[in-house]
Amino acid sequence: MLEVKKVELKDKENWFAVDPHISEEEFEHKVNNQTGYVIWKDSVPIGVFRYNLFWDSIPFVTLIYLKEEQRTNGIGKEVMRFWENEMKAKGHNAVMTSTQVDESAQHFYRKLGYKDCGCLVLDIPELEQPMEMFLIKQI
Repeated sequence: MLEVKKVELKDKENWFAVDPHISEEEFEHKVNNQTGYVIWKDSVPIGVFRYNLFWDSIPFVTLIYLKEEQRTNGIGKEVMRFWENEMKAKGHNAVMTSTQVDESAQHFYRKLGYKDCGCLVLDIPELEQPMEMFLIKQI
């Protein structure tokens, strides 16, 4: 059985096992602001999901991560639908995300109804990466 639960402080070890990209302070921020989830399958943590608010108003996925063996079986789609429904219930009418143009995630988001809406080029040596593309969906 799949469960998506808001992240709690007790989830810290499970969280950092799959998402070492944020600081402990940011993790606590996700807990306090309820902007993170732990994804469970059969009572075992299999991934994490986090978001923030773009322009302080539009829910924006910053990470959805599933363990390798849990990918391509519909779980990501189910988690995204869960989150979109949560955001709609909070009164939002659109959601956003981004991915690098060389990543396959863009195809995943487009299948869920997200549309390309812009890009960002980071060419400062310390931040340089492939172009970041932004996607948006009306909910």
